[in-house]
Amino acid sequence: MGEKAFRAKQVYEWLWRKNASSFADMSNLSKSLRETLDQHFYIDHVVLGDKQISSDKTIKCAFQTMDKATIEGVLIPTSKRMTACISSQIGCSLACKFCATGRLKRVRNLEAQEIYDQVFMINELSQQHYQIPLSNIVYMGMGEPLLNYKNMLDSIKMLTSEEGMGMSPKRITVSTAGIAKMIMKLGDDDVKFNLALSLHAANDQKRSQIMEINDSNNLKALAEALIYFHEKTGTRVTYEYIIFKNFNDTVEDAAELAKFCKHVPCKVNIIEYNPIDDGEFRQADTAKVDAFASYLEDRNIIVNIRRSRGKDIDAACGQLANKNELAQ
Repeated sequence: MGEKAFRAKQVYEWLWRKNASSFADMSNLSKSLRETLDQHFYIDHVVLGDKQISSDKTIKCAFQTMDKATIEGVLIPTSKRMTACISSQIGCSLACKFCATGRLKRVRNLEAQEIYDQVFMINELSQQHYQIPLSNIVYMGMGEPLLNYKNMLDSIKMLTSEEGMGMSPKRITVSTAGIAKMIMKLGDDDVKFNLALSLHAANDQKRSQIMEINDSNNLKALAEALIYFHEKTGTRVTYEYIIFKNFNDTVEDAAELAKFCKHVPCKVNIIEYNPIDDGEFRQADTAKVDAFASYLEDRNIIVNIRRSRGKDIDAACGQLANKNELAQ
């Protein structure tokens, strides 16, 4: 276009550091250049359509993409951290029985910038409402991040870049339902972020009942992939374990999980189940949850019990898209 090279750097900074949604916002460019850019290009920007604030200060965001699809992200504030839970796909193809998002069809993968935009806007909300910037990012919203591998990696590259948001990769966790070959690819790519596996049962029969993905990625395949990942990266793995009443809440279930934990250095997040409309599962009794955790702790396994956040606005784990127009 005959412009000086530094103009590209200015535009780049507006797009990533300042998350500009229009060329008109780019105030250090000449008016004529802004008009020329506007004539020839558009900015594929995600916008915040709606937000709900829970009684526990959790904020659920409904974002709208340029093609008018709705995706959801959540700001989860605690005394120690401010976490953005973000989506990687529009809908999901995995159909896990306990998850509202799993009832949706997968429409498409999100582009890297659409993932980035969610984080940027949730960070702005965090500072507006609580005067604290984001400390952590979890890819645990709608979709399976490892089925959108390149865009997921590209988004993290920008989130961690000084030209983007400058986040530490150690403060980012990517959660997967368990795709063995892609877990191994994470190891080959020597990623620096954290990996979480949605396990929910350390028994193939039970896991296949609630997660179809286990039929093609069973526990043996996942264990081999996790060993490979840990050997390549040295990163400790997190197992997420939603505990359901009279399904996976016994000491025997805990024993199976403890055995699976021997494969690689790990920690376990026991997650309180959040009911979804017409769901067939129920929340486990508190006494059983505590006994389950104690069994693991007695075997020197690091355990955290995650209580629900944002349940009153369907922002809790597994509830995204619950009572949402996408689920219609």
